[in-house]
Amino acid sequence: MTSLEVDTQAEDSGPSGYAAARLRLLGEKARSGPPRRSALARITDDWLNGLFTAAGPPRGVALVAVGGYGRGELSPRSDLDLLLLHDGTADPGAVATLADRIWYPVWDLGLALDHSVRTPAEARTTAGEDLKVQLGLLDARHVAGDLGLVTALRTTVLADWRNQAPKRLPELDELCRDRAERMGELQYLLEPDLKEARGGLRDAQVLRAVAASWLADAPREGLDGARRRLLDARDALHLATGRATDRLALQEQDAVAQELGLLDADTLLREVYEAARVISYATDVTWREVTRVLKARSGRPRLRSLLGGRSGGAKQPVERTPLAEGVVEMDGEVVLARTAKPERDAVLPLRAAAAAAQSGLPISLHAVRRLAATAKPLPVPWPAEAREELVTLLGAGEPAVPVWEALEAEGLVTRLLPDWERVRCRPQRNPVHTWTVDRHLVETAVRASSLTRRVGRPDLLLVAALLHDIGKGWPGDHSVAGETIARDVATRIGFDRADVGVIATVVRHHLLLVETATRRDLDDPATVQAVATAVGTPGALELLHALTEADALATGPAAWSTWRASLVADLVKRVAGVLAGGSAPEPEPAAPSAEQERLAIEALRTGEAVLSLHAEAENPGDEPEPVGVELHIALPDQPGVLPATAGVLALHRLTVRAMDLRAIELPTELGASAVLVLSWRVAAEYGSLPQAARLRADLVRALDGSLDIPARLAEREAAYPRRRGVTAPPPRVTVAAGDSRLATVIEVRAQDAPGLLHRIGRALDAAAVRVRSAHVSTLGANAVDAFYVTDGTGAPLTTTDATKVAETLEAALRG
Repeated sequence: MTSLEVDTQAEDSGPSGYAAARLRLLGEKARSGPPRRSALARITDDWLNGLFTAAGPPRGVALVAVGGYGRGELSPRSDLDLLLLHDGTADPGAVATLADRIWYPVWDLGLALDHSVRTPAEARTTAGEDLKVQLGLLDARHVAGDLGLVTALRTTVLADWRNQAPKRLPELDELCRDRAERMGELQYLLEPDLKEARGGLRDAQVLRAVAASWLADAPREGLDGARRRLLDARDALHLATGRATDRLALQEQDAVAQELGLLDADTLLREVYEAARVISYATDVTWREVTRVLKARSGRPRLRSLLGGRSGGAKQPVERTPLAEGVVEMDGEVVLARTAKPERDAVLPLRAAAAAAQSGLPISLHAVRRLAATAKPLPVPWPAEAREELVTLLGAGEPAVPVWEALEAEGLVTRLLPDWERVRCRPQRNPVHTWTVDRHLVETAVRASSLTRRVGRPDLLLVAALLHDIGKGWPGDHSVAGETIARDVATRIGFDRADVGVIATVVRHHLLLVETATRRDLDDPATVQAVATAVGTPGALELLHALTEADALATGPAAWSTWRASLVADLVKRVAGVLAGGSAPEPEPAAPSAEQERLAIEALRTGEAVLSLHAEAENPGDEPEPVGVELHIALPDQPGVLPATAGVLALHRLTVRAMDLRAIELPTELGASAVLVLSWRVAAEYGSLPQAARLRADLVRALDGSLDIPARLAEREAAYPRRRGVTAPPPRVTVAAGDSRLATVIEVRAQDAPGLLHRIGRALDAAAVRVRSAHVSTLGANAVDAFYVTDGTGAPLTTTDATKVAETLEAALRG
């Protein structure tokens, strides 16, 4: 007998005794997981039984636990799902009094309670109308009172469920799909709901219900362990927060990991993702089987009528359509042919996967498991056929994803590519990313499959897409680590030395184009030459261009746009010219556009700021969908232009996508006069865009000092503080050595916030430097900006001065 059982027996069955026993149990570090959940259910049973008995219940009444409590799985802050069941013979007043004597002590302890009072007939009727009630009753368990009444209800409810399964299971499938659409997939969410997200505890409960229908059963291997890990994580979440919550928020993850004895929050998320992946895969397989069974059942009556009722009980042959050597389609799935011999055919797993993806069909659970259990290992390096089948699988596009997931669920991917284990289920903390590292790699290959017509070597593109972030499982710069791993993997797959070198180069520099295009001055020959030197060949540049787009599209909606695409295309065109035998052109003052020249002349004539706004659309030619505007501002050269303009844009809640600043020399009677022209690409943070006249008026006031921008921004921040879930890393300001012969490049990495460019501009003005151009890039919550600055004479800063400017700017941003 445990100490808890002794203490529980020694105390009364009142609320104080139960509360003390509950508190002791939850404080026992040695007991956790299933034993603690079961023990918590037992002491709760004993307490409720005591309340029930003390109330003097009439005959024909029982107290029933349903849902999670019915399964004996009580987490620290779980609510109690209770049904007071009566046979209808007892006095209604007596039943109501009994209910009060049970419900009120539960509420007095602050426990959440989901309760109902029904007869068996009422329970059946309600279950027939409400799927959630029916699912809860499938787990009904006797707590106190008439055991026979509870047993009869369980038997009846289960029979109803099995009889109604052909109708109710499609309804349940639709409910699950709607919930998944609302809550997302647990295995990819940074702040997942452990219960309601797809692959969570609710889906595990649904799989039990489907199995109880006898129509289909879920793959059982690993399912109990996955469910247990999610329950353990929820227990730890309840204990860490002291709340009844299922959402694993960012700020709680370290405490939950510590409660579970895990290394850190990333280890926690990886365990949660792995569990969710098991449940999600089992869910996919189970609903596919349900659909197949129901379709077969619905077809039988029609078949009998066509045969005139003369089938004689003979089983109709199932059609098997060949897809590839050893691979056939049967009943809407890809299965192994009867003649297939996986123990002799090492390429069969990849051939079956490629056939399934190219056909847009799922690969059957039985086939995958047979391949995992018996397939002959591939030799190293792989034969050409194996490499071609992998490329075929990756080139299938979207249908490749479920096939890849099926291979991964049975361990075939890591057997083929051992380095995959380090990125499997690895979380990505950057909110720009939609997927875990491994799923992002697959999604990038999917995106790259639509770009294969743009490159001369689509096989290298698809493999590089699959491997471009493979280094994220290792310490240090993932691009550097990834180059080494990609070289090893490409060699293993069977590429020759030249192709291995191309894949390694593309993986090493997969961020080069977008980072250079959005952060560097493309008119500077040093920029173009540096990219050409890194890439090396036109073929590698072509692959890198396609991979850049595929990578961004697979990352998330914030990572790619028409603007970024145009900048990357411009850079690629320039680098291609150099690689074709030319050289990076010496910079020439770019001629201003007609619009810029018009504004400059007007600004010189009036001596005031002149603005113009031009809306842009994401998909020209389609239904116009405004995503931002081009904003041109011209005004006579004077100090404080950048911070004033950036501040006004921030006050009007305009998000800056890009900015370029130039000085235009115009002739006057007294000689040439300089007019500053700032070209911005901006988008409204929300709501409609401001009128140009309002922007101009505020800019004039900001320049003459009558509009205190820092004070206005501070007032707005105080009135409408932004929600910050996590503490952002401190800003970092560096000098990019050797990036330009014409100016000094100051790079800023900071948390994006209203007024950030305004603060940067003020600090640069205070340092007495001129901004020749600026390149702004915002990725999610992170701003990465590059400023090309010179001294007062237009020359690059000395090393000492540049370091001092960077230190001063970083201090200003940290303050």
